Amino acid sequence: MIREPFETVIRMDGTVELPMGILVEAGLAVGAKIIAFSDGDGRIVLRREADAVDDLLRGLPL
Repeated sequence: MIREPFETVIRMDGTVELPMGILVEAGLAVGAKIIAFSDGDGRIVLRREADAVDDLLRGLPL
């Protein structure tokens, strides 16, 4: 199930607030280590650090 989009604002310090429901749906918990990168054209991707490292070690792109 995909949730409805959530509108948020980039604050002056660069932080962005995400609702817990979206994080839980993505399998992310409080304290999870994530990496963020631009996917171009206004998209930002958040990935669990462990998943990204595993992919890189297997020669896969982020």
